[in-house]
This record gives sequence, C-alpha cells and structure tokens, in this order.
Amino acid sequence: MQTQLVHHMTLAATSEEVAGAAVTLALVLCGFAAIVLFLSALVSILKSRLTGGMKLVWIAFAFAAPFLGSLGWFVIGRKDARRRPGVV
Repeated sequence: MQTQLVHHMTLAATSEEVAGAAVTLALVLCGFAAIVLFLSALVSILKSRLTGGMKLVWIAFAFAAPFLGSLGWFVIGRKDARRRPGVV
C-alpha cells in the first residue's frame, strides 16, 4: 500500500511543473503570434501601393525590429500608404 502511494506521488505533477508548463505554453503562443504578425506585415507591405523605395524602408524596419517594425507598419505605415492615392 505504501509503495502505491509513493508511486502515485511521484507521478502527480507538482504546482511548479504545472506553472512551468503554462509559462512555456504562453511563450510559445506569443512567439507564434509574433511570427504571424511579422509575416502578415511583410505581405501587407509588399502588396501596398507604396513606391519600391518606401517598401524597402518598411521591410528593412520590419527586419531590424520584427515586432516593433511590424506593429509600426500596421499603426502608421498602412494608413500613410492609403492616404497617397497617386503613389504607384
């Protein structure tokens, strides 16, 4: 009986293991979200109506600072690209 109890206690997850797994899962999900944000920003930049030089600037900014560059594109750059109807 005592050996079964010891066996079950060793199989039971401790609170530290559960917390560690939760933190790992959260980090993986955040990393995945950052990758999706970066790739969608690159696609959006390439499909925008900006000139080639401005596209290159935004792509360089996105690669230099993947999270902030991508976020900057969606907050600032995309609106600027829509305001310039004459830019091809």
